[in-house]
Amino acid sequence: MMAVRAVNGCSIFCSASSAPPIRLFRCRFHRLRTLPPFHRRASFLPPVHRSELSSSSNHGGLRSFSVESIFAGVMEELEAFRKRKLVCSASKVALTSSGELVENKLQNRALEKGGLLEFKKDSDKVLLAVAQRPDGKKNWMVSDQNGVTSSIKPQQITFIVPGIENFDPKEISDFVRRAESNLDPTLLEFAWVELLEKNKSVTPEELAEMIFGSSEPLESYCAHLLLSKDETYFTVLETKGSCSVYGPRSTAQVEELMRRKLAREAAEKELEEFVELLRSAKQMPFDAKPRKASWITEEKTRVKVESLECYAIDACKSDEQKKMAGMILKAMGLTKTASSAVNLLIDIGYFPVHVNLDLLKLNVHTVHSDDIMSAAESFLSESIDLDEIDRKDLTHLKVYAIDVDEADELDDALSASRLQDGRIKVWIHVADPAKFVQPGTAVDREAMKRGTSIFLPTATYPMFPEKLAMEGMSLKQGELCNAVTVSVVLHSDGSIAEFSVDNSIIKPTYMLTYESASELIHLNLDEEKELKILSEAAALRLQWRRQQGAIDTATLETRIKVVNPEDPEPSINLYVEDQADPAMRLVSEMMILCGEVIAAFGSQNNIPLPYRGQPQSNIDVSAFSHLPEGPVRSSAIVRIMRGAEIDFRKPIRHGVLGLPGYVQFTSPIRRYMDLLAHYQVKAFLRGETLPFSAGQIEGIASIVNMNARIAKRLSNTSLRYWILEFIRRQPKEKKYRALVLRFIKDRIAALLLVEVGHQASAWVSVGTQVGDEVIVRVEESHPRDDFLSLKEAVGRVEYQESPDTEQHIQLG
Repeated sequence: MMAVRAVNGCSIFCSASSAPPIRLFRCRFHRLRTLPPFHRRASFLPPVHRSELSSSSNHGGLRSFSVESIFAGVMEELEAFRKRKLVCSASKVALTSSGELVENKLQNRALEKGGLLEFKKDSDKVLLAVAQRPDGKKNWMVSDQNGVTSSIKPQQITFIVPGIENFDPKEISDFVRRAESNLDPTLLEFAWVELLEKNKSVTPEELAEMIFGSSEPLESYCAHLLLSKDETYFTVLETKGSCSVYGPRSTAQVEELMRRKLAREAAEKELEEFVELLRSAKQMPFDAKPRKASWITEEKTRVKVESLECYAIDACKSDEQKKMAGMILKAMGLTKTASSAVNLLIDIGYFPVHVNLDLLKLNVHTVHSDDIMSAAESFLSESIDLDEIDRKDLTHLKVYAIDVDEADELDDALSASRLQDGRIKVWIHVADPAKFVQPGTAVDREAMKRGTSIFLPTATYPMFPEKLAMEGMSLKQGELCNAVTVSVVLHSDGSIAEFSVDNSIIKPTYMLTYESASELIHLNLDEEKELKILSEAAALRLQWRRQQGAIDTATLETRIKVVNPEDPEPSINLYVEDQADPAMRLVSEMMILCGEVIAAFGSQNNIPLPYRGQPQSNIDVSAFSHLPEGPVRSSAIVRIMRGAEIDFRKPIRHGVLGLPGYVQFTSPIRRYMDLLAHYQVKAFLRGETLPFSAGQIEGIASIVNMNARIAKRLSNTSLRYWILEFIRRQPKEKKYRALVLRFIKDRIAALLLVEVGHQASAWVSVGTQVGDEVIVRVEESHPRDDFLSLKEAVGRVEYQESPDTEQHIQLG
């Protein structure tokens, strides 16, 4: 079907499927310029075509020639008249950027009551309205196409439709509908060709005259819409109030804009296809959702989904990436927030339901590179023990390794005996990773960069490659293991009588969990007398440290192990450990003893080490004696403690531990600063030059401690998330015992939930004091938002065994 559009009284034929060739348009458009104004406005006259004129010349050529002559004569007269008028009005002529002289093109149209106007409602919305009455000196009250009456400023008006008086606001919608149905962007292209050739500018009314053959209100508004929405052919040259003059862009500009437009359209189509993929994946059941790998196989899909991931963790690398994520969220009907991006990525299967965002935000390296893995393998197969001839054979000792039941890295073990004079001798055996790794090697540098192993409820990310740490460095039951052993003889009051530090070889006898070790201590078996002696030594040491001003900060500590963390509802094993438990006390006291010995050894031999201290001159422990011993008192004391300090040349007092000096030494597989102390001590034992000066250790410590703080933060936030997830799954009617640690404001108290070892806050009733126990119920728990709401509960209290926490849970 052919569509006919009147252009200056003549016809431009457009196919419904494609625009006519530009050369045809230009021929016809040029023809229109030879017609007098009255002919161009005479709507009853038939269209004129060159073919018709040519055929008529064969049958009455004189008549055809006369018509052409008349038209030509009229046009010459009009042109002469126009030139004379231009000369007379030279003072009123404005110069546009195209170089064209335009007479009064920027005459701003005055707004009158009943006039139709277009105005900006906001930055993205434009409306038509009818002027009702002035509002003050400059503003106008208008009624828009939505039936809303409002006051607008003059600068909001973008166009005043010419030739309209007393327009009925009820007819605006019909006017808009007719205008929109009459918009044909191809007409703008034809006008651009003509105006570019003539290097002329145009107003909306002039464009309406050109392409519609009329500058009536509807046609003028259509022309305004075409020009104001156009991003390709025309640009605004000048604006005065609501009146604008447009000029044709250059051919090069139009070609570039067209190229960009095509690229934009292609990108929009690509985005639509991606959004359809997202919608499809959202609708799938969990088991059928595409895995993460499938989203990153194809480049264009990978780029988009990675923009969402970066947006989710606030790590966009560029404005373009951020813009892309925003467009995707908008297309999905979601708000442009990080949480929206997180939920979307979970919904499509790219993120697991319980994705650890902090792990992504902190850019933690969870795997070792192939080069590091290869170097670690070579250490296992080719390492030479530099201390082999100097190692003490301690395989005759009964050796206890006590740790949590799922521990992967076992780096310390204990032995004890009673000397003939009744004094106790203990041995603290520490794994010897420095047998495999030397300072400055690639594996050492990687361990220093990591700073520590990271232990999360869902996974462990070791400082060393797993095979090297577990198979080569860790202590193993029943096998010959290299170690660095600290042996100590205690006075009857628990102080150190003598000590030694040696490279050794041991054969661990037992691998015990804290629970099994506590049970053995409680049973007091004759065949496990060594364990009983260790327990006695721990008690002596605790008593002696307290006499030296040590502060007991034992509290409840939560440990969680999550099985199948990728599942939407993974299994959560939660353990609440009392640090005052006999086995935990035993291990803790022996580790502290080892640290005191290494500090003394370093001091005696002028060995630069990371000596840790913590001054506590400002704490009067007696001021907290009214509080119950345990978590409540510990919480109050910890809140006023000063920060730890480190000296790299000599020991400094550690007031909290009640020691003259202290060095962490017992976890060299999972803490780099412990490994660094091993490097220094072992070099001294071999009689070699120490690998690090005090200044070098200080520089290394600044890097390692920063990474260790990141690891600690990651562990804490992950633990908190899974505690809240554990609580969220509990029955709504479940009640918890809670200890009042302190009051935050009025009756809002900081509480310790005994069954889960977690601190939270809630309002408690009048009369409740610090140290009291209250019963609370969970109202809401939202792990992703880090939100827990508690409410004090009142009711009958019973005790019931909980299989989830292995604790007695108080229920009502």
